[in-house]
Amino acid sequence: MDHRRHVRLDHRSGEGVEEVRDVVQDAVGDPLGQRLKKRADQALHFGRAAQRLGIAQPPLSRAIGGLERRLGTLLLERGSRGVALTGAGAVLLREARAALDAVEAAERRTRRAALAATGRPAVVLAAKAGASGELLAKLLDAYAAEPGAVAVDVVLCGPGEQARLLHNGRADVALLHRPFDDTAGFDTEDLHSEGQVAILPAGHPLSARPHVRLAEVTDLPDLPLPRWPRPDGTFPDGPGPQVRDHTQLTQLIALGRACAVVPESGRTGLREDLTAVPVPDAPHVTTVIAWPPHSRSTAVAGLVRAATAL
Repeated sequence: MDHRRHVRLDHRSGEGVEEVRDVVQDAVGDPLGQRLKKRADQALHFGRAAQRLGIAQPPLSRAIGGLERRLGTLLLERGSRGVALTGAGAVLLREARAALDAVEAAERRTRRAALAATGRPAVVLAAKAGASGELLAKLLDAYAAEPGAVAVDVVLCGPGEQARLLHNGRADVALLHRPFDDTAGFDTEDLHSEGQVAILPAGHPLSARPHVRLAEVTDLPDLPLPRWPRPDGTFPDGPGPQVRDHTQLTQLIALGRACAVVPESGRTGLREDLTAVPVPDAPHVTTVIAWPPHSRSTAVAGLVRAATAL
């Protein structure tokens, strides 16, 4: 069996899910109105929402009206200034989005399961780029030696994106890092705990120290900490540069525009123009392997078994 590792960077391209989604919708009682309502809210304009759905505006209005009558409550407030969600509409939007996302995730995982017999990637492992490189390599080697192991597609993504990939079905299992990543809603096993180091430009006054305090690093006026994107793509306020990946971060530090506090394993393969200094009072980071609690994949079980045996 071919146990090659398929490595790719995460991208946000959409996938066609209409066929499977429609089948599930028919089975659970016509959530079409939920999908129409979701599109209307995203645009907050019936004309634009109808255009995105590829239908005329009157059918969209009738569909939403029918859904409101069925539920016995208004979902949208219509006025001269436009359309706004009611409280009930906000609840329905949130629940409908979660339901549709679950259907899409189920389709992706089902398609991957069907690929197992072809030798193509049948399980997807998400990991933060630049983190836990040695642990990831050992895990893949250990799993490849498991009886019945399948090929693994490794998705290297930005900070905090592993959980999103697990939720939407683009990944089956992921390496997360507490306390930075939220593990709520997943089954997890702890794999490794480590301290943190400050990554500084070589030659910076603090780079010659045997260790530094966290307050010293966070208060450096000439080397602000970077700002990573939130889940919605926006950046928090602050003086530090906006960064999206590990390569950007290391280049900015080398240019003297930023510093960073990262897990100790981040010093592996560090550029020659950067220095790692221990930060003893920084919180320890625990790497965990996480997967959806409803997963029955034998490949996921094998990966977890291999990880916990390391």
